[in-house]
Amino acid sequence: MAETAFAAAPDLAQALARWRRWLESEKQASPHTLRAYLADVGRFLAFVADHRGGQVSLNGLSGLGLTDFRAFLARRAAEGAGVGARARGLAGIRNFLGFLDREGIVHVGGLTALATPKRRKPLPRPLSEADARAAIDGIPGDGDWIELRDRALLVLLYGCGLRLSEALSLTRGQVPLGPRLTVTGKGRKQRQVPVLPVVAEALAAYAAALPQALPADAAIFRGARGGPLNPAVAEKAVRDLRRLLGLPEHMTPHAFRHSYATHLLKGGADLRVIQELLGHASLSTTQVYTEVEDSRLLAVYRVAHPRARR
Repeated sequence: MAETAFAAAPDLAQALARWRRWLESEKQASPHTLRAYLADVGRFLAFVADHRGGQVSLNGLSGLGLTDFRAFLARRAAEGAGVGARARGLAGIRNFLGFLDREGIVHVGGLTALATPKRRKPLPRPLSEADARAAIDGIPGDGDWIELRDRALLVLLYGCGLRLSEALSLTRGQVPLGPRLTVTGKGRKQRQVPVLPVVAEALAAYAAALPQALPADAAIFRGARGGPLNPAVAEKAVRDLRRLLGLPEHMTPHAFRHSYATHLLKGGADLRVIQELLGHASLSTTQVYTEVEDSRLLAVYRVAHPRARR
């Protein structure tokens, strides 16, 4: 087992081999996952050998305590491993030690009280109002039905703050849109969002140009071959448009939802209202957009204020 460059006692070497076979046959782990887990566990066991001194055995593992695992994470941090790498490494170690416990080979209790390093989620990256407008205006409003489809999709994402999956679930029977749209989001939770005239007009223009008649329960967004529009095709269309117009790399379908929330907040909308419009179960999820706006204001301040430039 080349991934574990340390002195392993025969009982530990046999346990490692059993674990590897279990990952390959029972769990059918991908080659990437297998390599990562073996490397992470090998790194940990090499640390134990260095930390405790001498050969590592199953009996030696059973004596590991919380301080030993914390010392390993501290060593990894000192080596420059980020939060994500440390969390992934700990996942591999938990998998191996959990396997030993379930198989009745050895119990290592010191890991149970150790919290996984938390990776701070990156802030949403909304488009500027100008970039969102440029993306929508970059698609002809009088083009062929594919162009009208792409324009209607972007207008819907930005004008109603929908997730891509929510937009693609819109049916022919829902168009033309009324003043409010009922959306089924995560957990089958329904919410209502107001529909701007520009959104209704874009969907109506696209529906009128469709080359096929659709039943009321059929998804209105269609692929070039006539079936429901695949999310990957929609994402590629946005990438192609982004490159064509020279717009930011973070312009994705979901960025229009972020933009919807951020621009509403900037315009003075109440955070609770934005929560309802986005369909967030928790207000804390919506509050991340206040951090986005604060970050934007701070960046403007640093550029604009004479004292900030010193």
